[in-house]
Amino acid sequence: EMRTARLVSYLSVIALALAVLLVIAPGGGRVLVFGGMFVVDSFAIYAKVLVLLASAFSIIIARDYLEGQGIARFEYPVLIVLATLGMLMMISANDLISLYLGLELQSLSLYVIAAFQRDDTRSSEAGLKYFVLGALASGMLLYGSSLVYGFAGSTSFDALAAQFQAAAPAAPSVGLVVGIVFIVAGLAFKIAAVPFHMWAPDVYEGAPTSVTAFFSLAPKVAAFAMVVRVLVGPFGDLMAQWQQIIVFLSIASMLLSAFATINQRNIKRLMAYSSIGHVGYALIGVAVGDANGIRGVLIYLAIYVFMNLGTFACILAMRRGGRMVEGIDDLAGLSRSHPMMALALAIFMFSMSGIPPLAGFFAKFYIFLAAIEAELYALAVIGVLSSVVAAFYYMRIVKVMYFDELAEALDKPLDAGVAAVLGLTGIVILFFFAYPGPLLAGAETAAAALFGG
Repeated sequence: EMRTARLVSYLSVIALALAVLLVIAPGGGRVLVFGGMFVVDSFAIYAKVLVLLASAFSIIIARDYLEGQGIARFEYPVLIVLATLGMLMMISANDLISLYLGLELQSLSLYVIAAFQRDDTRSSEAGLKYFVLGALASGMLLYGSSLVYGFAGSTSFDALAAQFQAAAPAAPSVGLVVGIVFIVAGLAFKIAAVPFHMWAPDVYEGAPTSVTAFFSLAPKVAAFAMVVRVLVGPFGDLMAQWQQIIVFLSIASMLLSAFATINQRNIKRLMAYSSIGHVGYALIGVAVGDANGIRGVLIYLAIYVFMNLGTFACILAMRRGGRMVEGIDDLAGLSRSHPMMALALAIFMFSMSGIPPLAGFFAKFYIFLAAIEAELYALAVIGVLSSVVAAFYYMRIVKVMYFDELAEALDKPLDAGVAAVLGLTGIVILFFFAYPGPLLAGAETAAAALFGG
């Protein structure tokens, strides 16, 4: 069984790697297929490469953990690959119907892997909570879509965009606005923005750790790409209607995350609140709504994936006597027992709190810059202030690792895959400032593709 699982894992990683090559292949230009329901453009390519990398790395860092927990089954990588397929479809959706299909394929796979550790009540509970709230979110999204279809007469993004552009100065009908509100609420569930975040801490804590790592990486990027595509594409001319909703989601997410995390003692719950905070920062770019803002969002997502991947590689390596530990206090004295791992985790923590010259600083920098250029000063100021509060709990982890007494060391040997991912992500975050060109250029092109240029 374990050999099969390992083989399928390797094959899945190879398949995802090949998919990256195939996704990059078409190059520029905007191509519509499946009767205009599926679009391939630079934006889709950028987001898909991120999602595929995140999924592949998630499978690599999960292997050792799953075998240690005795739940290494071949279904696990298969479900991740299916979820990834759904995400690629979401990212390329050019119609409300194809968007929903991609979203459901992704969600159904995720519900299953959240409850993957069947003999653990917390894992079953996580799967159930995720399922119930995910179904609610799907329902809201569908309801909103049906209202939009009813009041605008089309589900195609291109047709909707053309229609709203034609009627530009006139305010849209109330029914349409209600539909958009429901769609945004459904999407906000998927990215766990406040006030639709309530499932995240419980699911993150209850699901197996490797699943939590996956949840915080690929689905976040895919859902974000979808939010951007829906709001900027078909509803781009209705920005006056949705901008205030996004501003509220953004401020609420940043503030809740900053203050709710202060007394967290479980590192997976801490990461859940931290990822709610990152969603808040990235939403600033969506609220700006121009090519600059979207470029900021795309840069933020790419850097976020690497920071989170590295942090979760460290969390997956937290074992004592073969058992997983999740308390922040279990990291005490890590710098003496595992100096390299402590250094890597410190880099990620400094990066998450946005301290220059690490990559996390540039992620926030481009977002705040876009907000200031768009004169959304309040958003930028609140963002900076909540970064300061958030720095407290990231720094506390560093303090625990470097200054607390070593009680009982974590297990020594790290899995080769986890160690490789740690090294790679650490280098990316540390030296991003030396060579940011490719990422900035890629994000620039991807954002421009949404604005037809």
